[in-house]
Amino acid sequence: MPVLRSSPGLTQRFLVVVACCAGIWYSWRLARADYLFHKDTTASIRAAIALVPDSWKYYMRLAQLDQGDSQNLLAAALSHNRHNAEADIEMGLQYEANGDFARAEHSLLQAYAVDHTYLPRWTLANYYFRRGNMPAFWIWARSAASMPSDNIGMLFVLCWRASPDARQITAAIANDQPKFLRQYLGFLETEDQPEEVAAIAKRLVLQGDPAGNRSTLLSAVNALVDDNDANAALSLWQILIERHWIVADETMPNNADFARTPLPVSFDWSLPQVSGMDSWAGQSALEAEFSGNEPGSCTIAEQTISLKPGNYTLVYTYETINIAPDTGLHWQIAETGSKSILTTSSDLSSNELEDATLKFSVPQGASLLRLRLIYQRALGTAHISGTLVVRSVHIQPQPPS
Repeated sequence: MPVLRSSPGLTQRFLVVVACCAGIWYSWRLARADYLFHKDTTASIRAAIALVPDSWKYYMRLAQLDQGDSQNLLAAALSHNRHNAEADIEMGLQYEANGDFARAEHSLLQAYAVDHTYLPRWTLANYYFRRGNMPAFWIWARSAASMPSDNIGMLFVLCWRASPDARQITAAIANDQPKFLRQYLGFLETEDQPEEVAAIAKRLVLQGDPAGNRSTLLSAVNALVDDNDANAALSLWQILIERHWIVADETMPNNADFARTPLPVSFDWSLPQVSGMDSWAGQSALEAEFSGNEPGSCTIAEQTISLKPGNYTLVYTYETINIAPDTGLHWQIAETGSKSILTTSSDLSSNELEDATLKFSVPQGASLLRLRLIYQRALGTAHISGTLVVRSVHIQPQPPS
């Protein structure tokens, strides 16, 4: 009788032991299957499937390695996970390669039915483009653009292949999501489409978020300047100023007293990095130090400016330390389009703070100019070794004569 009374306890312990053993065995199978899967060979993945036959990921990877049996393997993956859009896409592409376009289209649409993210939309746009079905292509291109990934550049390239007309692409797929607009702007800049760059940049401004979009819009300003599109570049620049996305002056040039760190935009100072010469803006001055090993020709500072046709005076205040006269350090104003030089100042050399002026004229059609401080070593002189300090530079219109 005592033995019989203890039987339920023994049975319970026995069941616990069996359950623990089963758990250990199952855990070992999972670990072993994962090890075999990561060996990433046809034989090892088949062995992993033998241990864990319901893992759809194993079938997906084996389908990539075993092309001869890939359709069966993809079907097996789908049987274990019907919401596996990746398997539907791969199946659809295989049907397409085999000329079974009806089943290909069905599989790709099924991928979208179970997964509304970017990849199925992008894949369908590609499929209809290859099939020459342009109405369906634009529908799915717009759908893909409405849920952009972090890199949708290839979508824009595909649209450009369908129609190298920036206006048509904008009308067909554009939306006001900042992620889309930023990437689309970059594509338009690459394809040299200044008119659409200006239009899309203004749409991006309207979305707010200066911190997230300021650098993209400054890049758009630079692209418009590079295209010599003065009206569009200045219009966008003024919008950024009016909305207080940037700080700029009403002086010409901007930041004329070098009181602020320059913005990375053409309408502020660019200080190129030059071996043997260091330049920086700080403490209300532009300073440049020359080691004597700088190139014989280099730009110290430059800025894009816009002036109406007429007569002007460049007024600048500077001093130099250990820089001899007539060695090639001067201001220059050139047209951005033709690159023709409008005027060049006399060489900068003064051991005391000096105010200097330079009169010049802007002809018709020269909408954008480059104001440059350059060093062009004069023939017969050694490379300069010393310091230049520019306190300010202003451009003033000359009074009518």
